[in-house]
Amino acid sequence: MGAWFRIHRPPLYPKQLAAIYEPRRYSLIEASTKAGKTSGCISWIIEQAMTIDRPDGKNFWWVAPVTEQARIAFDRARRAVTCRAVMSPFRIILPNGAIIWFKSGDKPDSLYGEDVYAAVIDEASRVKEGAWHAIRSTVSKTRGPIRIIGNVKGRKNWFFQFARRAEQNPDDPSMAYHKMVAADAVEAGVLTEEEIDDARRTLPEHVFRELYLAEPSDDGGNPFGLANIKACVVPEMHDGVPEVFGVDLAKSVDWNVVIGMTREGYVCSFDRWQRTPWEYTTERILKIIGTAPTLVDSTGVGDPIVEALQKRTHTYPDDEFGQVQGYKFTASSKQQLMEGLALTIQSHGITFPAGPIVMELEQFEYQMASKDGRFTGVKYTAPAGFHDDCVMALALADIHRKRARLPLHIPDSVLKAVQGFGRQAWG
Repeated sequence: MGAWFRIHRPPLYPKQLAAIYEPRRYSLIEASTKAGKTSGCISWIIEQAMTIDRPDGKNFWWVAPVTEQARIAFDRARRAVTCRAVMSPFRIILPNGAIIWFKSGDKPDSLYGEDVYAAVIDEASRVKEGAWHAIRSTVSKTRGPIRIIGNVKGRKNWFFQFARRAEQNPDDPSMAYHKMVAADAVEAGVLTEEEIDDARRTLPEHVFRELYLAEPSDDGGNPFGLANIKACVVPEMHDGVPEVFGVDLAKSVDWNVVIGMTREGYVCSFDRWQRTPWEYTTERILKIIGTAPTLVDSTGVGDPIVEALQKRTHTYPDDEFGQVQGYKFTASSKQQLMEGLALTIQSHGITFPAGPIVMELEQFEYQMASKDGRFTGVKYTAPAGFHDDCVMALALADIHRKRARLPLHIPDSVLKAVQGFGRQAWG
């Protein structure tokens, strides 16, 4: 096969190579403009077509938002192929018989029907969600790999949400998340620092951050406010001793999350785990919380866990000042909890480290609540299919530090003053 044709793969810098030639089936790549995602994926799709077994007549797709963008990729791919391939508008037939198609995702219904052996979805944040559904159906029989690439464009699109899912689950065996920003391209010599500085000066800040830093603009969909969340993030976990804990218990594939906090609102302890027996979960929580006041999700299957924790900590169920308390989630109580957390974050009265807590907070959104077709209000929630366990545990810890009976802290200066007064009074 190598005697028939050859491909000139462009030099790829490490982050570019790792993202595009990711061994997992789906690679979701959020990248700054001109960071090399398109050129790298052109080489990837050609190599997929070149190396597949029994290639004759097998289809490989490049799908862009509109025809003109598909044409740009086709022209670049045509120049990359140095063999005697058959070139026709939006199609390259390699000497081995494999066919690379360059298509528009503007009419998703036109994408159904074919068997596709590998695909690239270009500028995915601008591709219609229906096109993604159609492309996914074309690789069902072949189990072909897909590269999903693009700039960040707000938060309310399927690519952003899918990327968050991949980012939250780094151990998922089938999908991976990668991010390439302007600094990576500058370091690799793909872009110059002067060009980045010029873009920063000449573009609106939110546009610059999306195009060059791969940071989504706050399009009004986040109840906490992205800027407020960012203001509460600290580089490292606070080194204080937890004085109160919030615990959210897993349902099905969710996470058990335990967050410890100081009375001042500093997150100083974070643990989460999945898929463990309730007995193990109980023991692990007991080991983490020690003697600190703790508020635990007691909804549904969480109720027996709360009872077990209360028995082990000698807490009476009706004792409002006992160490372990339950919090039952209803539509109303959950919304109150979220509104309380929003007030804390918006006043910057809390800190937490980067990682899963921040990712979950950033994906939260407003949803219109209704009953019997009537609007009943607004609720704060994670999008369907995404986790909210860290946010729930954070909110439980936050509300509990404001109301729990914590050990009274008396400054040394006050203690000395009181002791001095006693000696004078009693001689």
